[in-house]
Amino acid sequence: MKRNLFTLILPGLLVAATGVGAGDLATASFTGSELGVAVLWAVVVGGVFKYVLTEGIARWQLVNGNSLLEGLVQKLGKVFVWIFLAYLVLWSFFVGSALMSASGAALHALFPVFEPSTGKIVFGLASSMCGLALARLGKFTLFAKTMGVCVGLMFAVVLFTAYSLWPGHAQVLSGLFVPSIPDFSGKGLTWTVALIGGVGGTLTIFCYGYWIQEQNRTSANDILLCKIDLAVGYGMTILFGLAMVIIGSTIVVEGKGAGLLIKLAASLETAIGPVGKWLFLVGAFSAIFSSLLGVWQAVPYMFADISRHIVQPKFNTGVVRLNQTQSYKIYQILLAVVPILGLLLSFKEIQKLYSVVGTLFMPFLAVALLYLNNQGKMGKHKNSVLINGVLLATLVFFSYVAWQKFVA
Repeated sequence: MKRNLFTLILPGLLVAATGVGAGDLATASFTGSELGVAVLWAVVVGGVFKYVLTEGIARWQLVNGNSLLEGLVQKLGKVFVWIFLAYLVLWSFFVGSALMSASGAALHALFPVFEPSTGKIVFGLASSMCGLALARLGKFTLFAKTMGVCVGLMFAVVLFTAYSLWPGHAQVLSGLFVPSIPDFSGKGLTWTVALIGGVGGTLTIFCYGYWIQEQNRTSANDILLCKIDLAVGYGMTILFGLAMVIIGSTIVVEGKGAGLLIKLAASLETAIGPVGKWLFLVGAFSAIFSSLLGVWQAVPYMFADISRHIVQPKFNTGVVRLNQTQSYKIYQILLAVVPILGLLLSFKEIQKLYSVVGTLFMPFLAVALLYLNNQGKMGKHKNSVLINGVLLATLVFFSYVAWQKFVA
């Protein structure tokens, strides 16, 4: 059956939409405000790192017929099952809470009918329930169409805003092709590292494997198609990050998280007028809500995939119809409901533990792909020398981030 262009590149677009959240927007804009457009090259580097990791996950799945998570269970055993499950639960709670909070703050900025603290909770809860309904009741088709609309809005608005604040061709080209880090001995290196690490998602890159299954990509013959749609998806992610750095470089950015985006929108009102401010808020909400919707739809796949090895261990079962399992449906509801507590409570010690585990996830994934995708059974689809080089660079980079955060 002939498929249209949107269908062909859909999984890559979903990766782009889910990977860009409030934290990524805030990091890119704040880095631009602190360092200017000289660090645009860092966005490209971060996008390339995430592309290689996600492509490796897809290649393993298409060659072996099962998910990378299942491959890791086979190699590492039950210990990995329990460790990953603990990490997934922590990640789900804090990321879910952050997405609700950011969605609530963005909607309150658009419709300030409550006190700010109340608006964040009310609109955050409404966003979560809306996301649950779209992910659960409308099946994959409605989910995909909604994500497509959100991607279109956020992409068009942010690029328009960056164009309106364009600093000049010479500066942008220099920032892209002449790598440098302003204020290297001060905050420059820290913010540049944060910018590289913040491009795209973290755990959400696992979701790509389940989305290609929804598109009936099940064999090594589909590897080239995955390379193409991932190139489109991460190309859009990179353009989005570049635009946010450019926007941040033109104005003073203060605050953090979703609050930073609200202040950024207020600053844009002075730079490009009230229409520009409201357009940016619409684009920012689209980016945040698409991330929430993507997480609500796809993260339960991981829970269903990993938990089946606790209930009934069985290998080589693939990822087919995991969204029909009880574990998927239950986790989806819990994901949309339990993180609401995070809008009211603070768990500092648990957050610290989550932060440690989260920082170690990316180097672990790089090691896993270096090991699994270089095995003989991968045949002609083993990692190339170039891919191994990028994976090693990814490993070194994220190991450095972990060392800086917890040792230095």
